[in-house]
Amino acid sequence: MAADRVRVRIAPSPTGDPHVGTAYVALFNYAFAKHHGGDFVLRIEDTDRARSSRASEEAILRSLRWLGLRWDEGPDVGGPCGPYRQSERAAIYREHAELLLERGHAYRCFCSAERLERLRERQRAAKTPPGYDGQCRELSADEVAVQLAAGAAHTVRLKMPRTGEAVFDDQLRGTIRMPFAHSDDQVLLKSDGLPTYHLANVVDDHLMAISHVVRAEEWIPSVPKHLRLYEAFGWQPPRMVHLPLLRNNDKNKSKISKRRNPVSLDYYREAGILPQAMLNFLALMGWSFGGDQEKFTLEQMIERFDLAPGSVGLGGPVFDLEKLSWLNGLYLRDLSDEQLVDQLIAWRLNRDYFLRLAPLVRERIRRFDEFVPLTEFFFSGDLELGAVGQQLVPKKRSARDTAAVVDALTDELDGVRDWLPEALEPVLRACCERLQWTSREVFMIVRIAVSGRAASPPLFDTMVAVGRDLCRRRLRQAALWLRAQPHTEPAVAAAPGPKG
Repeated sequence: MAADRVRVRIAPSPTGDPHVGTAYVALFNYAFAKHHGGDFVLRIEDTDRARSSRASEEAILRSLRWLGLRWDEGPDVGGPCGPYRQSERAAIYREHAELLLERGHAYRCFCSAERLERLRERQRAAKTPPGYDGQCRELSADEVAVQLAAGAAHTVRLKMPRTGEAVFDDQLRGTIRMPFAHSDDQVLLKSDGLPTYHLANVVDDHLMAISHVVRAEEWIPSVPKHLRLYEAFGWQPPRMVHLPLLRNNDKNKSKISKRRNPVSLDYYREAGILPQAMLNFLALMGWSFGGDQEKFTLEQMIERFDLAPGSVGLGGPVFDLEKLSWLNGLYLRDLSDEQLVDQLIAWRLNRDYFLRLAPLVRERIRRFDEFVPLTEFFFSGDLELGAVGQQLVPKKRSARDTAAVVDALTDELDGVRDWLPEALEPVLRACCERLQWTSREVFMIVRIAVSGRAASPPLFDTMVAVGRDLCRRRLRQAALWLRAQPHTEPAVAAAPGPKG
């Protein structure tokens, strides 16, 4: 590969829903690479065995394809630098960890999880910065040999400098200086033999000839560790570019979160957002096409896009759902009547979707004109709870406590990938038992939040037909609605009066 060829990458972790933040970073990487005639690489960071799943990986790839972002190299298309799943590169990372140990830039750490937890507790109590205290850093070769001979579990940690500072140029932010004292001795290789993000990230970026690392600003604190690794290996680091984080549209401009905004790309696809509108919207997150023009194609963006200083605003772009809907409306109005009808049919008004609804309402309707009122919430987005919202709060419960229960339910449902009645019911019943609320209370809360009515078709079948992302969105909206209600103590039943 040519030394001056632009090569960028995204490296999503398949541990949940396909995130809008992943799409935002992917778009800026893609546009930069294509503007310069370079390569856009996708690799999967799946070394978290407990949380990573192939289903999540497939959802990420599907969502990026829906947006129209095509990678030149990746786990599904191959390429000269594969494999592109980190779980398939474990031997490469172990080899490089051994190299660091041989050169004295890393050491084996035999500290148990219990000791590390006690260390963290002491640091919290003393209100000192968290971090490893270096207990195993100066173990002699003989001491290490004894532990290894005994089969002691261990990690491999990076030896960070105790003094000095990391100095690097960020292509958007200029020169950044960070004291090495703020970075502890990072684990590079876990006890299961798999790498942490830091080792895998540096090794892969070098072996895949990545020229520019374009990622979110939350990774800036990790740069000193990465620079130390590049130095230890004797490699030239890539150029660094840290994009601003997406922000909620609230008074604090907090980091975008699922409590305030839907963050799953699946939600926006199912809500009827056009992919070209979503790309256009994400492009406006810190970047300007020029003049007052806010609507433009991906091809137009590629023609103008670059990552020169000042090209991207660093103030924290606001993820404004109203603006996304407005922009999507512009794209919808560009469609002919025939195209609009085709899109609507593909979205929800199709035979397959109606076949899912038919068994839910067939025993409830007497005429066809009753079908629409009974099923309208299946075709809606956010619900206006209005008067029915008052029924969200069970007797002898408060709105505040009910909101906390809804949050807990939604957090549990976030982990349900197989969105089927037989998977949903045990999750909700287990939540009832753990929270010590009755199933009657909880099921009614979920029914009203999901359907906007106290009487609906069977609950779990309804949840499946509404869909995973919209159900979770409506539950979170219900929790916000509950928190906005005046705080009152739950009503207590009066003692029965005397007879007579």
